[in-house]
Amino acid sequence: MVKLGLFLVGIVTVLAGTFVQAAIDMEIENRAVDRTIDLTSQLVKISYKITLEHKSKLPISTYLFIVPEADRDRLSFISAKDSSKKELKLTETTTPKGVTFSMNLPAGASNPVVYIETVFTKSLKPFPSSITQSERQLVQYFGNVYFYSPYPTVTQKTTVHLSSRNVESYTQFKPSAQSDSTVTYGPYDNVAAFSHEPMTIHFENYTPFLTVTRLERTIEVSHWGNIAVEETIDIVHSGATLKGAFSRYDYQKDARSNQPSVKSYKTLLPASATGVYYRDTNGNISTSALRPLKDAVELDLRPRFPLFGGWRTHYTLGYNVPSFEYLFQNGDNFLLKMRVIDHIFDDMVIDEVVTKVILPEGANNIKLIAPYSIQRHADSLHYTYLDTFGRPVISFSKRNLVENHINDFNLKYNFSRVMMLQEPLLVVGFLYVLFLFVIVWMRLDFSIIKEKEPHQHKD
Repeated sequence: MVKLGLFLVGIVTVLAGTFVQAAIDMEIENRAVDRTIDLTSQLVKISYKITLEHKSKLPISTYLFIVPEADRDRLSFISAKDSSKKELKLTETTTPKGVTFSMNLPAGASNPVVYIETVFTKSLKPFPSSITQSERQLVQYFGNVYFYSPYPTVTQKTTVHLSSRNVESYTQFKPSAQSDSTVTYGPYDNVAAFSHEPMTIHFENYTPFLTVTRLERTIEVSHWGNIAVEETIDIVHSGATLKGAFSRYDYQKDARSNQPSVKSYKTLLPASATGVYYRDTNGNISTSALRPLKDAVELDLRPRFPLFGGWRTHYTLGYNVPSFEYLFQNGDNFLLKMRVIDHIFDDMVIDEVVTKVILPEGANNIKLIAPYSIQRHADSLHYTYLDTFGRPVISFSKRNLVENHINDFNLKYNFSRVMMLQEPLLVVGFLYVLFLFVIVWMRLDFSIIKEKEPHQHKD
């Protein structure tokens, strides 16, 4: 059975590769490719400007973009736009060569231009992997000198932006050059399809290498005018791990502007956020600072200790927002529109987020519309004060998120306004029963011996 399963998997893989090859129009070529690789943070952001041409001068309706198999798991976000910057719909398929994205181009365009943006996480490897408190943090990037494409390329050029001008080494594949914090490759002419030439850049990078290993986000909806949001966050410094002991004295004496540690970071909350609290297992962290901005509330989070490579922190962040900004009503039909995640820090990486939405008791016909693919979990019930049969809880999760995933989800449900009287009636009913019990109690006689009537004297 195992051999049969492997045989079937092999057949499916071959058929998938054959399908992709058949879908490629060999008359299409990349007339000009301008690629920019941004390595100024812990993320790898690659943007492409691709000018297409059909050898037979026919309109190009479909274009294939391939992410190599080695980068498949690190790809967090991808988007494509046409020459008018209109978003193109991407269809994803998995092939032996990697992840293939098919996009339909506007009709009638003879030499269309396609803009593609990709974001990769955990593509920068600390080297050395462990450093002392006073050493520099160096990282390595491994890529491809050429644009990896199923189509031949007439001419292409790559510009790599680094976070520092301190470059230990880089692949010098001619023509290539370094100027300050920029490395340029190309132009290269007449590059064949699926061309690959290894590229390695070893450079200094002090940007915060923070990774949210797990984020649990709970949104509790109340029809009495408030929505409570609480986040439980686990963060690890994913840069070069600290080697040796930590010295607080040396840390305070270090006058370097760039250090391989993180003292604080800024979280952005909705502009209407109130009642913000920030605490860890020891209690409230009073070193945090709150500053209202025009379109957000900026929260400067400062952990109890600086984060070095391999160090972790765990805390809870919560706030309230008015429901009228996020909850919309049409009769008994309601629509909740909120963010899947907030901006935790710049160039953030989230390994996994679990979002739970607690609706009022009595909500039904629930429908979740996500801005991207998610994993929906089984619904459950949540009980709190004055609940009788529980509040419905909708849960979903997603892995490998970045700032581009800060989008709204829509949650539709039905709720009868009569149910809003349930809690007041329960309170009134409880008080009524209590008063009735007190009245009955006061009128009952629980004494064991009856009191004697007073003796009557004769005149």
